[in-house]
Amino acid sequence: MKAQGLILLSALLIAAVMMHGQEAAPPSVDLFPEQEEEPSPTPPPNGPELPELKQLDDSFKPKSLGKDADALQVHALWRQLKNRTVNDPDVQAAKRYAQAARTDLEKRKRLSDYYEVYYQRMSALATTPELKLALQAQKDGHQGILAQPRVRPSPTPEFTGTPSPTPTSTPFKKKAKEKHKKQKVHK
Repeated sequence: MKAQGLILLSALLIAAVMMHGQEAAPPSVDLFPEQEEEPSPTPPPNGPELPELKQLDDSFKPKSLGKDADALQVHALWRQLKNRTVNDPDVQAAKRYAQAARTDLEKRKRLSDYYEVYYQRMSALATTPELKLALQAQKDGHQGILAQPRVRPSPTPEFTGTPSPTPTSTPFKKKAKEKHKKQKVHK
């Protein structure tokens, strides 16, 4: 019987608490503040000041290990790109086309096109600005080898309308003293 009485007493207490909790809030509480009220001041920040985004980016960049180590790292990245790019069908087709040229001038032009395609593919796959700069330097080096600045092309008269001026050279003249020395030695 005691157990039934305890159960009944606890049920009554729970019901009383629940009925008291359902009372309405007093009218002084306003759930929707009016627009005319002055805005409350901004709350102070909860923690320390956070660094700028640029400072965070700089802190996560890898530090330089030295000039030689950076050069080796760029070289290793370049070799990986080269291995990926060499098997590209467009690059292989451009290389075969360049090697099939009949004349030197034609081969240089085709090789220039091949280097454009090759380095464009590698640059698209490059991830770091240092690697892109290294690729541009290598491309400029290859393009520079193809240029022949000391070779003057001779334009044909039918295209230009005027004959091309040909440089004249002066024959080498020996000095009079050298002639006498040789003559004296021969006598």
